[in-house]
Order: sequence, then C-alpha cells, then structure tokens
Amino acid sequence: MTARSRRVHESQLRQRIMRLDLESMMSRSDEIWEGSIIPSLSEFIGIKALSPLFEPEWAELGELDETIELFCRWLDEQGISGMRYETHRIEGKSPVLLVTVEGTGPGEVIFYSHLDKQPSKPELWSEGLNPLKAVRRDPWLYGRGSVDDGYGGYLCATAVRLLQEQGVPHPRCTFLIETCEESGSFDLPPYLDALSEEMGNPDMVVVLDSGGPDYEHVWMTEALRGLVSGTLSVKVSHEGIHSGNSGGSIPSSFRIIRILLDRVEDSSTGKVLIPEMHVEIDKQVEEKATALAEVVGNSIWEQFPTVDSLQRVAGSTEEMIVSMNWEPTLSIIGADGIPPVQVAGNVLRTNTDLKLSFRIPPGVDSEKVIEIAKSILEEAPPFGAEVSFTPDSCADGFHAPPMEGKVREAIHEASVSLTGLPPLATWTGGTIPFMAMMQQKYPDAMFLCTGTSGPGNNAHGPDEKLHIPSSKRLTVVLSSTIAAVSGNS
Repeated sequence: MTARSRRVHESQLRQRIMRLDLESMMSRSDEIWEGSIIPSLSEFIGIKALSPLFEPEWAELGELDETIELFCRWLDEQGISGMRYETHRIEGKSPVLLVTVEGTGPGEVIFYSHLDKQPSKPELWSEGLNPLKAVRRDPWLYGRGSVDDGYGGYLCATAVRLLQEQGVPHPRCTFLIETCEESGSFDLPPYLDALSEEMGNPDMVVVLDSGGPDYEHVWMTEALRGLVSGTLSVKVSHEGIHSGNSGGSIPSSFRIIRILLDRVEDSSTGKVLIPEMHVEIDKQVEEKATALAEVVGNSIWEQFPTVDSLQRVAGSTEEMIVSMNWEPTLSIIGADGIPPVQVAGNVLRTNTDLKLSFRIPPGVDSEKVIEIAKSILEEAPPFGAEVSFTPDSCADGFHAPPMEGKVREAIHEASVSLTGLPPLATWTGGTIPFMAMMQQKYPDAMFLCTGTSGPGNNAHGPDEKLHIPSSKRLTVVLSSTIAAVSGNS
C-alpha cells in the first residue's frame, strides 16, 4: 500500500468511525439486553459457582464449568463474525475461557471479566429475594453475580456485535474470562504465561468489574486498592475449661487476639499501624478528591445502609474519599472458635481464629507487606500462647494515567450524547487483581476500568443487583470506545 493510499484508507476509516449512529445503537442495545442478555444472565444467577477459595470441591461440582458453557451457548446465538472460543485448563487450576473476535480494523483490545462468585448467604437477603434466583424489579436485576461480574462478558460481546451490525471497523478483540477472581486470581498467572501469544499485544485492556458513585455519569476508575488477607489463630488450651475455674489464671484466646490486633491497627482511629502499607498522599490526589466530592456530595456516605445513629470516621467528604481509596484499612471478615450466643456455655474456649483482610493503596507491594504482617503478629506471642498467621491471598493495587487521544474523545462524546454529562474519573477502594497483573505485563497499554457498579448494588453482600439502564448505555459507550481504538492505531 502506497503512502497516499494508506492516508486515504485511514481517512475513510476515521469517517466510518465518526458516523456512529449512537441513537440506533442504543435502541439495539436495549433490544439485545431485553431479548437475549437478561434471560441468559438470569440463568447464570441460578448457578452457585463459588470461587475456589470458598469451595474446595469446585472441580467435582462442575459449577464453574457450567457458567462457561452457559456463556458459550449465548455467544453461539449472537451472530458475531470472526469469533472463536476455547476453554483452557491447567491441572489443579480453575478454568479460563478465551474468546477471540478477529479485527476488521487495526488495533487490539483485551476484555476481562470473571464468572466465579462470592458466597450467597440467602438468610440475609430481603423478603422475596434469593441469591440464586433472578428477580427483576426495575431498574434492577437482583441475584448473586449479576453485577459482580456476570454481566461483563455479555456487555463486551454486545459492544462488538453493535459495531459489526453498523459496519464499523473494530480492533481484534480477545476476551479473557476467569473463574478465580473472587479468590484473588491465584490461578490466573500461569494462564497469562501460557496464553501470552493468543492474547497478543493490546492497545487497550477493558475491565467492567467497577463503577462509580452514581448511575448518571459514565465512570472511569483510575485507581484500585490491593488486598492481603489471612487467618490469625490463637490457642490457649487443648479443651474447653470451666470459666469459673480458669478465669483469672488462664488468659482467654480472645483477649490475646485483641492484643495482637492492637499491633497492626489503632482501634480508636482505625489507622493501620504497619508503615509499609501506607503511601504518600500527594497534592494531586487531594485535588481530585475535592473535585469528586463536589460532584457526588454526601451521597458517597448515604449509599451505605448504616444504622441511623452511626457517624462516619472521616471529618469531611474529601477526607472520606481519600481514606476509602488511598489509605490501608483492616476488616475482620470471619471468625472460628466462637459459638453462637444461643448455645454459648460458661467455658473458656480453646481458641479464637479471625480472618483478617487488609485493603492496601496502589503502590504497596502485597507480597512484601503480608510477610511483614505475619512477622508482627507472630512475634513474641502474649503469655506464650500458640499464635499463627496463615496468609491466603494477596494482590497489588492499580493506578493508571488518564485516557488520551481519540479514545478519550470517543468516550467523552458518547457519554455526553447518551447522558448529557461528561464522563468522570474516580477511584475504587476494592480490588481487581487482574489489573495490576496486566499493567505489569503490558505497561504501554491503555486501561479502561469501568462498569455499572454503584450506590446500593451490594456486590458481595445481600440483595446484590445490576442497574439495567446504565448497563444498556455503557454497552454503546464501549462500542464507541473500541471503534476509536481502530481509529487511534
């Protein structure tokens, strides 16, 4: 191809991309969601599909494979040209689905999502709702895995389908769909190595396991916290002892575990006391927090279903935004060795085990700090008790620069056209281990971390739900974005 013909080709390509009919694409998105995505996603909700960390017998149960098979059956019905898919398996690892759609324009994009789920806990769900039964109450679709992250693959594939229906060039698209994300993606690294050639060299990586503080804007996540977790165990005796006989002579395991927790957290302020888990908060972060607070106001606090009398930790909305995204925090997310209060006898218990979960800011080395935490907790056990900290998960945080060039312009134009509002950048206090892995593997790629998670979606909790209208809209925004990747290449 001569230089002149190349310029003509590129000009024609840009014109075809610029002629995106967002209104008709929005209409098609609505049709596909209603007639195809929601029925299949409702079936997905009915599969328990616990992540390997929560279900050791996942392979025997076959539920993770069932979610992949369901999604592949849906793909077969979409009429997407140039598509092929394959389920990959490494011995002892949860399966990964790789879907490839050949490009009709230049560029490469990787879409990421996951099909494994958090535990359901049906007793905590509201009346008429069940984690394994899809219930639609507009604008919501209720069910475990609806927003985290079952919808992701459906949305991304539909974004490509819309471009093909409009005859708009799109880049080569690779879908990486794993089944271990809720466990910290500990099965994923060997797949990334084994599938490196098939995954290519992406211009952009797209992840939909995120969202923002409202459902009116299109949100782009620029930073995510990392995660380290493990079980802290304290044992003081080989069997339960009458508390009247032992109280005052044998220190309780709960008292000792409180002493140990004081080593890593100031319980009066919530500040994590491990220096290596902190990063310097620069002026740019503070300025962005102020700008974000002006948009979301007090809704960022009001979204939480707290008791009426509860006071927030941070003094201002700006401080709360920084604390939720750029400070480490400790949560106690599980306990063993403690009986329910209804059957608790007057016995000094043998042991107390607590599951500790630290969220860590971007820039902190998760593998390093989990070993530091282990050393601090196990050193010099109080009263000579048996103390152990057993790590089970670690993942680095993520921080990416803002979008640039034609891709940024496409997101902006689609957002304004469909919502009347510009897209906004935000941070998320949660963790997507894949993002840090991919940033390390593809340092020159653009990263679009977005989604329709927002106030009240309750991912991981009771009454999890997907906001349907913003999901339909994001489908079209993503179509415009990936078309721009071809125009930008």
